[in-house]
This record gives sequence, structure tokens and C-alpha cells, in this order.
Amino acid sequence: MPIATHIEATMEKSSWIRKMFEEGARLKAQHGAQNVFDFSLGNPNLPPPARFEQVLQDVVAHAGPGDHGYMPNIGYPFTRAAVAQYLSRQQGAQLNADDLVMTCGAAGALNIVLKTILNPEDEVITPTPCFVEYGFYASNHGGKIVMVNTHDDFTLDLDAIEQAITPRTRAVLINSPNNPTGQVYNRESLDALGRLLERRGGIYLIADEPYRKIVYDNVLVPGILACCRNSVVVSSYSKDLSIPGERLGYAAVNPQADDHSKLLAGMALANRILGFVNAPALMQRVVAQLQEETVDITVYQRKRDLLCDGLADAGYAIAKPAGAFYLFPKSPIADDVRFVQALQEELVLAVPGSGFMGPGHFRIAYCVDDDTIVNALPGFQRALRRFV
Repeated sequence: MPIATHIEATMEKSSWIRKMFEEGARLKAQHGAQNVFDFSLGNPNLPPPARFEQVLQDVVAHAGPGDHGYMPNIGYPFTRAAVAQYLSRQQGAQLNADDLVMTCGAAGALNIVLKTILNPEDEVITPTPCFVEYGFYASNHGGKIVMVNTHDDFTLDLDAIEQAITPRTRAVLINSPNNPTGQVYNRESLDALGRLLERRGGIYLIADEPYRKIVYDNVLVPGILACCRNSVVVSSYSKDLSIPGERLGYAAVNPQADDHSKLLAGMALANRILGFVNAPALMQRVVAQLQEETVDITVYQRKRDLLCDGLADAGYAIAKPAGAFYLFPKSPIADDVRFVQALQEELVLAVPGSGFMGPGHFRIAYCVDDDTIVNALPGFQRALRRFV
């Protein structure tokens, strides 16, 4: 029996990240894992903070009746209260437990928000380069993604965003710190974006922030709740606590948003009818005690610097990213897919920028062992020399 045509079409254009990850498995089996340098997948390689293990063991040891049962679809009240208290300081807006829904990661959060706000053929604007799954998430709920360019340094192009707005625009979706570029949008640009959306009316600003705590050189990530009334923050604990497999995140609605109560009620319903039902019970009880915790960011900064310095010495033009754990260098040739294939021939795995709607670049995920970075540098150099 045939599968759904839209799923078949999606499979044909599915994520470059997974394709390269699968290619890596093949090459490792052929050449030995120690000889293949895999920068394809943003899978955190740092251990969770030490306190995570302590809290996890304590929660398991003191589990009581009902601790593994259903709870409200929006999550435990005490977890939402802890997250709201933390976000109030972070975002410069006073939130409480009733402003949040605990979700199955940031992906789950984005899906329940889009399910709630989108009618068929509604549009979601997102700056590029961007996380490729955004288009799939919008289409899940009858909408479509509208991609707009950023400036050459990957900062927001507000004119491009305004020109993309139509009567069908329901949201602008931003990701800062950005995957794949590592760019962090500054306060001035976000305030201007907030004013633009207020002026146009009826458009949500959604911020996808799983890398918020992973920033370097004293860079600050502005909170969007202070710059746009109709705004929603989604995030997860996958990156800052190094627990991506635990699938825990949240969506937080600005207390001043229009139709605030309806929006949250819709998200609660969407959490159920999309099959998430509720966020994982065990992890909710754990992260309620870990709002201030994060992995050791200095380790990622050292990896960033090691890789940037090594690539610069090899001849690449590199701008150090402000956050996340990705580099997005320019390809030495316009065909980024061809250049990534050249890297692959050197047993170095990266992802073409085209997979992130950023052609002419390639993404390197440096959440890897230092030895992987050091030992890959000769391969990066050899690949570059083929074209320059």
C-alpha cells in the first residue's frame, strides 16, 4: 500500500543533518570510527551538570504513589511555577505558572503553538539560514513557512521581514542564538521587530531559544517578552543541560498577549491531541530544581576557539559565533554540496548550508571531542586546497 503523498515528498527533501549522520555511520564502519571526523549532528557531548545526577537520583529514590502517572496536560504546577519564576528574571516580564505549558522538547512546544494559531494556508515568516524542521512544523498544521534573507552577517533584515508580511501572516519565528549560524540578535533589532509587529497587528513573535544559555564573550540574549506584547518563548533543556534524549521543554506566553487565556487553552488541547499528552513526569520533577544550572559553557568556548583558530590557519575566512555550538563558514565554492562532498572524501563530515536555506556555506557542529577537532584540521586544509 502507498504511503501518504505529502510524507513521501517530505522524505525526499528530508534533513541533510540526518543524511550526513547516516553517511557517517557508513564511513565509520568502513574506515574505523577513530578515522572519521563527524561534525554533522548537534548532539551535545558534554555531560549534564553534576547537580543533575544528584537531583535525578534523589527524585527516583523518593518517588511516591502517582509520581509516574498522568498530570494536567500543561504539566505539574510546581514545575511551571519554577520555570515561570526563572523566566521572569530572564525575560523582564512577570510570569506565573499559568503562563506556561511544559512540552516534549522545543519541537513539541513549537508544534502546539503553531497548531493553536494557524488556519489552513496561514504563513509563518522566519529569517534564514534556519533550522530546516521549521517548514515541516508549519505544514503539520496546514500552514507554510515564508523564508526571508538576513544581512551578510546573519543579523535581522527588518525590511525583508516587513516586505514578506501579507494578510495571511500569523507569526514571525526567530531562533537566537541561531542554528546554524551562532548569531545572537541584539536588543535594538528585536525592539524594532516588536514595534513592526505591533504596527502591523495580529502577528505573533515566537522565539525558539534552546541555545539561550550557550553564549560567549559576555554576550547577552535579549528577552523578547519585553519587546513584543504578542509573543511566545519556546525552549528546551536539551542543550543547556545536555539531556536531548529526555525530551523536555516549554512554551511561555507573554502575560500581556491578546487572547492570552484562549491561546494557552488551545496549546493545552494541542498538547493532548497531537499525542504528546504531557511532558515526561520524571524530568519535570528534576528540572524544577535546576533552573539556574547549565553545562560548563567554557568547554564549548574552548572548542569554538580551537576550531576557529585552526580553520583560520588553514585559510578559511571565519567569524567567531556569539552562541550555540555551530560554525557556518563560507564555502570556497558556490556549490556548498560539492564542497561538503570534498570534505567527506577527507573523512570530515559537515552539512551543506543549503540544508538550512543558507547556500554557499556549510555547518560544523563542534560539540565533539577536542581530538576530533584537532585531527580533522588536516582534512579541512586538504579539501580547501582543492579549490583555492
